[in-house]
Amino acid sequence: MEPEVIKVELVLPTHMSFKRIQIYEKYPKGQSKVRWKQLKQILQAENYHNYPPDEANYVNIESPPSMHPCKKICDITGFEAPYHDPRTNLRYANADVFKLVRSLPNEHVQRYLALRKAAVVLK
Repeated sequence: MEPEVIKVELVLPTHMSFKRIQIYEKYPKGQSKVRWKQLKQILQAENYHNYPPDEANYVNIESPPSMHPCKKICDITGFEAPYHDPRTNLRYANADVFKLVRSLPNEHVQRYLALRKAAVVLK
């Protein structure tokens, strides 16, 4: 007996995930492309004028001050600084920067403090 031969059609997906979709495939003739809204249209749709005036939003630039403390930044490197030198009052991030802070002359220390608006006369 011979086995029956069944005719099977190979079914392929219409879009391969590794291929880029061409615009003409994505939007066939007769369908429109998605249009971006302009800022004016977004603002009108959001009804920002109904919000209370003290609530911060995209239209209202005034907002309450932040409740989080300011980050302390190293005066030399710009990294976050968990330490400060009690003698010069400069902030530093690690031991290498601390050695540099201690070796700076007073004029340079005053300039660094002036940048941070914390300039004081050192003794």
